[in-house]
Amino acid sequence: MRMLDKMDKFDTEEIIEEFEALTLDAENVQRETLKKILEENGDTEYLRKWGLNGRTDPKSFKACVPLVTHKDLEPYIHRITDGDDSPILTGKPIPTISLSSGTTQGKPKFVPFNDELMQSTIQIYKTSFAFRNREFPIGNGKSLQFIYGSRQFKTKGGLAAGTATTNLYRSSQFKNTLNAVQSTCCSPDEVIFGPDFHQSLYCHLLCGLVYCDEVQVVSSTFAHSIVHAFRAFEHVWEELCTDIRDGVLTSRVTAQSIRTAMSKLLKPDPELADKIYAKCLGLSNWYGLIPQLFPNAKYVYGIMTGSMEPYVKKLRHYAGELPLLCADYGSSEGWIGANVNPKLPPELATYAVLPNIGYFEFIPLRVRDFVEQGTIDPTFLSMEAEPVPVGLTEVKVGEEYEVIVTSFAGLYRYRLGDVVKVKGFHNSTPELQFVCRGNLLLTINIDKNTEKDLQLAVEAAAKLLAEEKLEVVDFTSHVDLSTEPGHYVIFWEVSGEASEEVLKECCNCLDRSFVDAGYVGSRKVNAIAPLELRVVRRGTFHKILDHYVGSGGALSQFKTPRCVGPTNNSLLQIVSGNVVQSYFSTAFS
Repeated sequence: MRMLDKMDKFDTEEIIEEFEALTLDAENVQRETLKKILEENGDTEYLRKWGLNGRTDPKSFKACVPLVTHKDLEPYIHRITDGDDSPILTGKPIPTISLSSGTTQGKPKFVPFNDELMQSTIQIYKTSFAFRNREFPIGNGKSLQFIYGSRQFKTKGGLAAGTATTNLYRSSQFKNTLNAVQSTCCSPDEVIFGPDFHQSLYCHLLCGLVYCDEVQVVSSTFAHSIVHAFRAFEHVWEELCTDIRDGVLTSRVTAQSIRTAMSKLLKPDPELADKIYAKCLGLSNWYGLIPQLFPNAKYVYGIMTGSMEPYVKKLRHYAGELPLLCADYGSSEGWIGANVNPKLPPELATYAVLPNIGYFEFIPLRVRDFVEQGTIDPTFLSMEAEPVPVGLTEVKVGEEYEVIVTSFAGLYRYRLGDVVKVKGFHNSTPELQFVCRGNLLLTINIDKNTEKDLQLAVEAAAKLLAEEKLEVVDFTSHVDLSTEPGHYVIFWEVSGEASEEVLKECCNCLDRSFVDAGYVGSRKVNAIAPLELRVVRRGTFHKILDHYVGSGGALSQFKTPRCVGPTNNSLLQIVSGNVVQSYFSTAFS
C-alpha cells in the first residue's frame, strides 16, 4: 500500500486513483485478501480446529469454518487477554485490545486490535479524506475535534486495552496521518486524555474559540458528541468569553495536566472575547452557531447514521448552512467502507467497501420483507433455513443483508450484527447504506422491531411535540415482562413542559407507528399489552452518559442505548428512577 508510506505528502488524486484501481476487480482482490489472511493465520489453534489444512480458497473456507458471534470467540479472546501468546486466533501475538462502547449490552466487548487494523484505519481515513477534500477543499487550518481518550489499562496478561478511539489517538502513525491531511487538532493531548470529560469538553470549546478563524472542520467520532458539546456551550459561553478576555482558565478546570497545557495557549484577548460575545447575543435560539463561531469552517464531520440519526436534526440547527458530512463505516471489530460520496446528506449516506481490508460476506434478509408484507406467517421464521451468505460482488442493489467479516485481527466469518442495504456499486464494489443494528430488537412473542423501527416511531410522535415548539432530547426503550402480557416501554426526555393531552396523543402515535405485522396482530388480540410512554426528568440521559464515562468509557464512543435489556440493571435504574409522567396507549382500545 503505497499510500501508507507517504506520510509526509498527501496526494489526493493519487489516493483516489489507487482506490479506483482497487475496486475495479473487487472479486479478485477479495480472493487475494482471504488468501493472505489464511496464509498468515492458518496455523492458529482456531483455524486448525476447522480442518482447513492449508487451503485458502473461498469455497473451502466457507465449507469448513462456521459463522460465529462474539460470544463464540469469547473463550479464545479471554485466553489472549490473560496472557496466552500462543497462536490462538492470529499467527502473530495480539498487542492491544479494543473495547466496544458497551452501551448495547451494558458491558464492553473485548476485540483484538493489531497493526493490520491500524493500517486499514489509515487507509480508510485517507481514502474518504481524498474524496471529501476534492469536494470541500481545506487548507492548512485546524480541526475542532470533540474527542476524548479513556483510560488505557493493562489486562491480566499485560496487554494494553482501551476504546478504539483511545488506541487510535495514542498512535503516532495515526497522528502523522492527521497531520498529513492538514487537520491538526485544536486541543493538546492533555485535553484529549484529560481525567474528567466535563473539563476536557470545556477546554475543547475554549481551544476552538482561541483558534476560531483557523478552524476548518468541526468533528467527532459520533454526531451525539458534537450536539452534546454545543448544548454545553449554551450554558458556559459567557464563562468561556471571560477566560479569553482575562487569559486565565476558569477554576472549574482542576486537572493540573490540563491547566498547564491550557496556560500555554491562553493570552488575554478582550477583542476576541467581545467578538464572540456579540455573535452569541445576535443568534436566534442558537441557530447557525457553528458557522458564526468558526467563519472559515467548511463542514461538520462525524458518524451520523444508525443510532446517531436522531441527533442530525439538532446538529443541522447548530450547523445552519454548513454541510453535514458522514464519517466512514466501521465498528470496534474493524472497518468496512469509506464515504466516497461526501455530498450526500446523512440520511442518504453510502459507504464503498474497501475489498483489501478484510473478507466480506452478506446474509440476505429478504425473508424479513415478506413478513412485513404479511405474505409469510412470522411464526414460520424460526423454521426457515438461514439463507446462504453471498460474496461481496454477488450482492444485489436494493436488497438488505447482515454483514459477515473475516479480518486480519483474528475474526473469521464473524457476524457483525449490522443490517445494510445495497444502494449501488462503485466500479465492482458495493456501496452500502447502514440500516440498523440487527440485534437491537424489541420483541415479546412474534413481534420483531429493530432500532430503525423504534427511531421511525419516535420521529412520527415527535412531530406532535414540534407543534408545541418542543423536541425529544433523547430516548430509549425497554420490554416490560413484569406483567402478563408484556408491553413496550418508551422513555422520553422532552425539552420543556408538554401538555398531558399532547403526551397522550404521542403515546398513541408511538403505538400505532410500530407497523411490524407481528406487533400489530399481537396488539389487536391483546397478546401484547398497550405501549407505555414514560417521560423522564431533564438531564436523565446526561446521567446515563456520566455513568458510562464513570465506568471507564470514552465520551467520544458513547451511544445512547436504544433498548435497555434485562441485564442492564444500572441503566434501567437510572431511567426508571427519573420517571415523572407515565401514559398508556389507547390506540388499539
